[in-house]
Amino acid sequence: MTDHRIVPHDEWLAARRNFLTKEKEFNRLRDELSRERRELPWEHVKKQYVFEGEHGKETLAELFGKRSQLIVYHFMYGPDWEIGCKSCSFWADNFNGIIPHLDARDVSLVAVSRAPLQKLQAQARRFGWTFKWVSSFGNDFNFDYNVSFPAEALDRGEVFYNYSPQKLGSTEMPGISAFFRDGDQIYHSYSTYARGLDMLNTAYHYLDLVPKGRDEAGLASPMAWVKHRVAYEG
Repeated sequence: MTDHRIVPHDEWLAARRNFLTKEKEFNRLRDELSRERRELPWEHVKKQYVFEGEHGKETLAELFGKRSQLIVYHFMYGPDWEIGCKSCSFWADNFNGIIPHLDARDVSLVAVSRAPLQKLQAQARRFGWTFKWVSSFGNDFNFDYNVSFPAEALDRGEVFYNYSPQKLGSTEMPGISAFFRDGDQIYHSYSTYARGLDMLNTAYHYLDLVPKGRDEAGLASPMAWVKHRVAYEG
């Protein structure tokens, strides 16, 4: 038997209406934060990056396709790994269905990893993913956007991640970056890392609605329960 407080409907409704006031204030503040995010200054992307994709070599400009805005999911998958990060895979499970909606709003979404293209394609086939996923193996893109780090930098504790020096245990970390293209010019408008990715995981938001929440208390780490989707099967 649950020990949670149980009340009559009228009392439940009053409590829910009271909490709705807080939710509305949160939404107002979130809208304001989103507006301020869009007003942040941009930086000019001058370096030429070439990626390996399904149809061969592609520049950063070509990743935009026909659209002026690009979102890059920095997917943790090191060149010598056997499979991509299970947490990044958790995020990537949200991608397939939203691509047409983003396309309709002048936004392209692409995942980028350092692993060779053949490895990316193998995981995509196994997981049923059809979103664009390209390899940055051989260029500086992941390093320049502070999601990949030389092993020697980890050993020295000289890693810059999430806008501050960090001591990390992995050469790969997750992130999301946004870019804008104006003619031949490309601009970097935003990047977020760590808990900044939280708001972009649909499953987490559903878990936040239910009584047990994410149910991560007592785990070795908050996401210790997460598996590759195919590992839940059978």
